[in-house]
Amino acid sequence: MLTAYYTAHYDTLLVFISLLVAILASYTALDMAGRINATQHKGAALWLVGGAFAMGVGIWSMHFIGMLSFRLPIALGYDLALTIASLLIAVVTSGFALWRISQPSLSFLQLIVSALLMGIAIAAMHYTGMAALRMTPAIEYDPLLFSLSVLIAVAASGAALWIAFTLRKNKPHMKRARAMAAIVMGVAIIGMHYTGMAAANFPVGSICTAASEGILPGWLALVVIIVTLSVLAIALLTSVLDARLESQTSLLAQSLAVANQELTQQALQDNLTKLPNRTLLEDRLDQMLRKAERTHTRFALMFIDLDGFKAINDSLGHHIGDMLLIEVAQRIRGSIRAQDTAARLGGDEFVLLIEVAEPEDAASVAVKLCNIINQAFDIDGHTLGVSASVGITIYPDDGQTAHDLLVNADAAMYHTKSTGRNGYHFFESSMNTNAHNQLQVIQDLRLALERKEFRLHYQPKFNTPDGTVIGAEALLRWQHPTRGMIAPIDFIALAEKTGLIVPIGEWVLDEACRQMRIWHDEGNRHWKVAVNLSAVQFSNDDLIELVKATLARNSLPPYALMLEVTESTAMHDVEASLAILDQLSGLGIDISIDDFGTGYSSLLYLKRLPATELKIDRGFISDLAQGGDDSSIVAAIIALGRSLNLRVVAEGVETNEQQEYLTSLGCDTMQGYLLGRPMAADQFIEAIHTTAPIEKVHSVSAKGTSPDRPASLQH
Repeated sequence: MLTAYYTAHYDTLLVFISLLVAILASYTALDMAGRINATQHKGAALWLVGGAFAMGVGIWSMHFIGMLSFRLPIALGYDLALTIASLLIAVVTSGFALWRISQPSLSFLQLIVSALLMGIAIAAMHYTGMAALRMTPAIEYDPLLFSLSVLIAVAASGAALWIAFTLRKNKPHMKRARAMAAIVMGVAIIGMHYTGMAAANFPVGSICTAASEGILPGWLALVVIIVTLSVLAIALLTSVLDARLESQTSLLAQSLAVANQELTQQALQDNLTKLPNRTLLEDRLDQMLRKAERTHTRFALMFIDLDGFKAINDSLGHHIGDMLLIEVAQRIRGSIRAQDTAARLGGDEFVLLIEVAEPEDAASVAVKLCNIINQAFDIDGHTLGVSASVGITIYPDDGQTAHDLLVNADAAMYHTKSTGRNGYHFFESSMNTNAHNQLQVIQDLRLALERKEFRLHYQPKFNTPDGTVIGAEALLRWQHPTRGMIAPIDFIALAEKTGLIVPIGEWVLDEACRQMRIWHDEGNRHWKVAVNLSAVQFSNDDLIELVKATLARNSLPPYALMLEVTESTAMHDVEASLAILDQLSGLGIDISIDDFGTGYSSLLYLKRLPATELKIDRGFISDLAQGGDDSSIVAAIIALGRSLNLRVVAEGVETNEQQEYLTSLGCDTMQGYLLGRPMAADQFIEAIHTTAPIEKVHSVSAKGTSPDRPASLQH
């Protein structure tokens, strides 16, 4: 006898909604898989739990909405306990799926076993949900369709696992791939559900016992849809925000890594030449010391200083000097092996660390270095030449500590400089004597101001041709308690190197102004005192205020002071020099350009300088002979000075022939041993009278003091 069954139909809208929920649930699953894969440790566990809940709710909702779309000619309802059981099965199954795809690998066997377990679990969820109808008599299932639904569940699970595992990594265009995969997975899940529904047969006369005491489908459909979409939306939104935060965190981490790398490079690398700096050199030297001690081997430390670099830097500017240092560094780097170290200590000083078997190996490297540095450099259109002075120490012969090796190599380098430059010397113990002497001079220099050991001598300046005295140049001397009178040429370089030149220069300016105030009070009001400014003083930010305060303190009118600046210093940074000199000139102070002819002045800039005097370098005067090259240069300088309305001063006049020739050229002012030696202030007044002729001054000053050539604060 054939059994009659109720004819079922579906709510099209709810079927469509169930499809959308299936696709959305599939996309959520794929996204959760990506978050779990991208997160470590505790965060991954939280994403696994949250993802299992969201994915489970989504799959169960698709199933439940599909069931709510099912219509029979009888009232339907759902048993609450069984409905919740089907939901739990969906959540646990989702958790298993997410755990499976979060594992490092997914073999074919693992995929088959996992798909089988998941398929059975999903089928269990579906048929548990169907059982929640509590039909009497029970639902009759078509064996073929029932089996087909389970097979579809297994196949859909296998496909979903493989797709999710494949797309779990966050790569470019991954969102589009996940969206397409979610559609395929959603259709597969829907196919399984509606195949299972098609397998169910409801005999005519069946009643749903849950209709009166279970959950009614009317309002339930709307609640399930809203809750499900909310859960999935929250899960996806959380995932998107977390992914964005992770991306920003990753970018921040990369930025911090780059910044840390740059800071490390700045801390260990010379910014200009990109060679290791002093810090990294000390570390490499320490490593070489430990290795050499352990393996009983040798290595060489070579201290390199460039000869002639300062003149290029002063005359052409720091920009050219920096470019030259970069080129030198490249040549040094290209001449050593990969395991050797070349470092820049600062300025034009470099250090090499090289492994050697014998000292001769270091000598070969030094010769190679000197040769490559000796070759001309083409820098910004200038053909420049420098050479290298090299000092070499060998471990362990010349020192067993980093400090001893560096100090002794430095001493050897200075010995090379003192014996002609452009070469190398190995360290010898006698070299330390000179280094220690220099250190002692620096220590004594620090105490010289406090002990009032400095003196000023004054060399008269004469007007040409009447021979009247128009003032004096203040020249520094150091009255050392044990070494006697020391000329500036023996200590000024050290004072500049240590920064002591600043307080010494302040004392010189104050003492010269104090003395000129005395001479003014004695009636010599047309005299001027000339004071040299070193390059360090000239670049001091407090120079203008210092000069103002010094003049005020000594009640000296500004016109009584002349400040001498070398040509190379004035031309080093022309615009900055112009600003400083304009301010000094604005105070009423005269400006003299010293050592003129030795630098590289632009006449355009020279014309703009607020100078009142050009001072011809003594080098042109010493070999002056009418008709020679120097005479032509001197004549040109004097003519240039006149054309610019500048007074021209010749220093270093020592013979009558020089005086006569300079007079014939129209030189305005002279100073030199022929006319008057540098002398102490009390001797100066003895020797000089306001209207004294040159011959008389010469005869008196010949009885003067120091036989040394005058050396100013600057020389």
